[in-house]
Amino acid sequence: MVTVNSLSGGKTSAYIAANYPADYNVFALVRIEDTKCTFPDKEVRKIVEDKLQKPFIATAEMDTIIYTMLDLEQYIGKEIHWVSGPTFEEVIDLKMNYLPNVMARFCTEEMKMNPIFYWWHKTIGEPVDMRIGFRASEMRRAKRVIERLDKNKLDTYNATFKKKKGRNVWEEVKWRTVSFPLIDDKVYKDTIENFWKDRFVRFAEFNNCVGCFHRNPVFLNKMAQHHRNKMEWFNSMEIKTGNQFKKEAKYSDILKYKPQIELSFDDFSECDSGYCGL
Repeated sequence: MVTVNSLSGGKTSAYIAANYPADYNVFALVRIEDTKCTFPDKEVRKIVEDKLQKPFIATAEMDTIIYTMLDLEQYIGKEIHWVSGPTFEEVIDLKMNYLPNVMARFCTEEMKMNPIFYWWHKTIGEPVDMRIGFRASEMRRAKRVIERLDKNKLDTYNATFKKKKGRNVWEEVKWRTVSFPLIDDKVYKDTIENFWKDRFVRFAEFNNCVGCFHRNPVFLNKMAQHHRNKMEWFNSMEIKTGNQFKKEAKYSDILKYKPQIELSFDDFSECDSGYCGL
């Protein structure tokens, strides 16, 4: 069976790419259109556009993730396939101004899973073994994925295909089985951190979107101190739509928080930082 490494831009999935070679490596990039958040290196922007075959202005994730994937490709010596769905703004328009939130995480589906699935359909088209970067301590997350598989251990994806005359046709497609090499080999976070210490791959402090609604308000305020323009973009989406990413707090209020003590990113745990579940 063809193997695929699903990469998020973090150290864990990068560890899989480096230590468990696959037939394909794939990475989905979340794009936004705000020129205030423009990726600063024009030449690298062009490289990203060439890889995606789509315009690239900015990403809702930390800019470092771009260098992560370019560095990682050089390190493993094998192509990483970059994919991207609609921009975040287009997804919000598609959802009639409804914003993703803890009850409806359609951002992951629209901007991560969909582009990976349709890349698979176009490039491979037969069931694959997809490696997912859950560590040995994350068996509960792996169990939730395994519970979705059918009796043949295949995952079904509800896909839409355009047919002749522009009609959309829905299909349920058996597209992958999943494996968790880090769980199988009992690889924990300390092993991964030690592995990347002396290797030249640049990583962001945290991957996933800067303003992810899974993140707690204090953490989001800390993100705003370092990535103000991107947090302002999330705030602008709330103002534009009249809706909220987090039920308990508007981003305009989060941006105004004045922490009583100075915090560093080391003061936060992975639970504070949110995740896409990939």
